[in-house]
Amino acid sequence: MRLKPLVGLALIALGAAALAWPEFSYTKGSHDAKLGPLEFTLKEKETVRIPSWAGLAAIAVGVVLVWRRKA
Repeated sequence: MRLKPLVGLALIALGAAALAWPEFSYTKGSHDAKLGPLEFTLKEKETVRIPSWAGLAAIAVGVVLVWRRKA
């Protein structure tokens, strides 16, 4: 199988996932501190928002890559 249809299918899947889950969170970093018997941990939580136009654009490009015929 050629590479373009595989990339197209991946873009369609990623675009659909972006439309289904328009934001996701992850832990960016962690800071630890010890003061004697006490331990402190600070974790930074980041949220990424994916615009709906980006998901639709990924689906559109994926469709073009999958169903484009060689001239």
